[in-house]
Amino acid sequence: MISPPALAAVLDDAVTGVTAVPQLTHSAPITLDDAYAIQRAGIERRTARGDAVVGVKLGLTSRAKAEQMGVSDVIVGVLTESMRVPAGGRLDTTTLIHPRVEPEIAFRLGSAIDPDDPACDPLAAVAGIAPALEIIDSRYRDFRFSLPDVVADNTSAAGFVIGDWQPADEVLGRLDVADLAVTLGIDGEIVESGSTGAILGDPLEALGAVTRMAARYGPALPAGTIVLAGAATAAAALPTGNGTTVTAEVAGLGTVTFETGGAAA
Repeated sequence: MISPPALAAVLDDAVTGVTAVPQLTHSAPITLDDAYAIQRAGIERRTARGDAVVGVKLGLTSRAKAEQMGVSDVIVGVLTESMRVPAGGRLDTTTLIHPRVEPEIAFRLGSAIDPDDPACDPLAAVAGIAPALEIIDSRYRDFRFSLPDVVADNTSAAGFVIGDWQPADEVLGRLDVADLAVTLGIDGEIVESGSTGAILGDPLEALGAVTRMAARYGPALPAGTIVLAGAATAAAALPTGNGTTVTAEVAGLGTVTFETGGAAA
């Protein structure tokens, strides 16, 4: 029988010690429900140290990636305050094992979503929309993992950067967010490009997906929650040297950027 707290400790030690570990499933059979229990235990370790939950993130929102992993649904992870990098700020890459970065769209909830209320309209709860960047960093050796492994590892969540928030009703009144051009740049060179359509066909679909996953696996969705909808392009390797500038641009929403090197500002 697995012990979620014990396995969460293995992954948490990998984060704090910046040391990759073998996949958990190499030594024990882990179901998806087990994996979410390990994830919750890991978040409990973070909050016990004074960290705070500030949001959620979706993974496997690309149909191609989901098919590659052999799954038909998204996965969900938790964002904490210690993962936040201010827009234009610095990310300390010495705290990461093998980081990658993805451009995304972020939503901010103006009111709580009750996942157990069948009449709840997740879109109506959204107050703000912004361009975003997510830093992912698997704690497993060689960035290789099974589905339960990545869920247990909090879906590789390591950091996030949010651009300027814009009122949701204003954005949705002037933009078709299902088809916005997205680029990811590193030191002024575009390394990935795509469309918001890569996020479940329409990033607004992420809101219903988050609600469904919250009903099954728990993360609360109070007012103020940040929701990262999923990657709009493939992830790019993040150089770990000082002074690298990373920029995401989402047409109509604007840009968001951060730099590497030194402690996060």
